[in-house]
Amino acid sequence: QGQLVESGGGLVQAGGSLRLSCTASGRAYNTRNMGWFRQAPGGEREFLASIVWTGDTTYYADSVKGRFSISRDHAKNAVYLQMSSLKPEDTAVYYCGVIPDIATTHFSTWGQGTQVTVSS
Repeated sequence: QGQLVESGGGLVQAGGSLRLSCTASGRAYNTRNMGWFRQAPGGEREFLASIVWTGDTTYYADSVKGRFSISRDHAKNAVYLQMSSLKPEDTAVYYCGVIPDIATTHFSTWGQGTQVTVSS
């Protein structure tokens, strides 16, 4: 089974933007529904966004709606999360993964994550 690798995290000031990338090696994920979630230290996993395998339908958590945007590029076998108007409470490790059932927020597999830190 191929791996998912997240990148693009880093340190950003409040109000700033970041674009996270998730690329797949080996097995192609182009026909899989994909999504992003995050987990802050000591916190629970929080669903952020998902996109169906065709790329034409997306879903967002209320906490990020209007600030985050999920997209995918089948040619590059990649999924992206564009984040804007970042807040200190967005600080967390961000993961991308496969969502077998787009009607849920259950992830069946995910990458190693990328750290996002938002300073005030």
